[in-house]
Amino acid sequence: MQTRRTTRPIRIGNDRTGIVRVGGGLDPAHDLAAGLTPEQLGSAPAPVSVQTMTAGYTWDIDKCVAEIHKLHTAGADIVRVAVPEKKDTLALKEILAQTSVPIVADVHFHFQRALEAVEAGVHKIRLNPGNINDRAQVEDVIRACKDAGVPIRVGVNEGSIIERRDKQKRAKELGAVFSDQKHGYMMAIMIAKLEEYLDIFYENDFFDIAISAKSMDATVVIDAYTEIAKRFPHPLHLGVTHAGPKETGCIRSVVALGTLLANGIGDTIRISYANDPIYEVQDGLELLYTLGLRERKGAELIACPTCGRIQVDLFTLVQDVHKKLGDDIRVPMKVAVMGCVVNGPGEAEGADVAVFAGDRKGIIYVQGERVATVPEAEILDRLLAECLAFQARVESGAAKLGEKKVDIVPPDPLGELGSGWEKMAAERIHGATDLTIGRT
Repeated sequence: MQTRRTTRPIRIGNDRTGIVRVGGGLDPAHDLAAGLTPEQLGSAPAPVSVQTMTAGYTWDIDKCVAEIHKLHTAGADIVRVAVPEKKDTLALKEILAQTSVPIVADVHFHFQRALEAVEAGVHKIRLNPGNINDRAQVEDVIRACKDAGVPIRVGVNEGSIIERRDKQKRAKELGAVFSDQKHGYMMAIMIAKLEEYLDIFYENDFFDIAISAKSMDATVVIDAYTEIAKRFPHPLHLGVTHAGPKETGCIRSVVALGTLLANGIGDTIRISYANDPIYEVQDGLELLYTLGLRERKGAELIACPTCGRIQVDLFTLVQDVHKKLGDDIRVPMKVAVMGCVVNGPGEAEGADVAVFAGDRKGIIYVQGERVATVPEAEILDRLLAECLAFQARVESGAAKLGEKKVDIVPPDPLGELGSGWEKMAAERIHGATDLTIGRT
């Protein structure tokens, strides 16, 4: 993991919603830090935040508010809403009054929607140079945001950055994009558009800016953000656009975002799926937890993969445990559910609460100390009971997360679990391979 890149920060939200700080840590001597105190800049970049976007119509106030509440409860730090029509911006004031998370207005084509959103009290504006590029219109938005203290994200997404009005220019740019040096030309277009657009902001003394440069191609995303990070001292909003359904989009997104975050690049993220946006929040948080960029909330579940050694219905058990942990566990305990005695003891020793299975039985450990051996039918209930009891001890100060009490001695497969050597012996009796001496 590389050290986080420093930037001029932006602040999203207000006293009622709470302030989400994005980026930070830039040296106060930097020219774009002028006018900000060290306290405003922060001594280090803020934790990487997770964003998502509502899937319903913004003008449908009750449904929009309900969706925002659901996404915020799931862990979204920032929620974006679409405002393609005036009836959407007219709904914003009521939506903002009923929600307690910073809201971003997604503006395309009509700069008036940005002005209306700012007037309604929205906490951030998203603009796209590909479809709002009239300088006078951009300056109107800048002035409104500057007066209201509202930051702006400039998004140069691949899908909209190519020129579409000037047919000759469009043909030239498309030819460049589909040449053998696709990434180089695409990055050149993105960076040129950013420089051209940001010059308007700088000339209007506006620096509360975040940048995004999304593509559906994970390798373009990695290359583009890496180059942009070298050139612009603003927070970066990471994402892979048009990533597809969750089943494939999660791989496409995690490859790109995980690579950039591991290299210290990125200040806020949105994983985009053609699916319920709650999965975007859940997977975005899990990505940050996995990289150690956010403190985990709730249990971390470790479980065996597919394997012929499994001696219980592990996959049903894992799904049941996952659901129950999500419902009932608040502290970031590590829980291991293992299907046999090969890797089970090691994982159980490293987990706060663990179970590993034998012949239709499960041995349950709490911080390395064996607490029970139960039949398969009782594993779920007993494991969850031990998790809840351990959580209570952690919250009372009687136990600490990650503290191991004893070393686990793996059980003899011939003994209590009663499966390993007996099966081998049975195979030898029936003429199968003799696993003890390597012959039949």
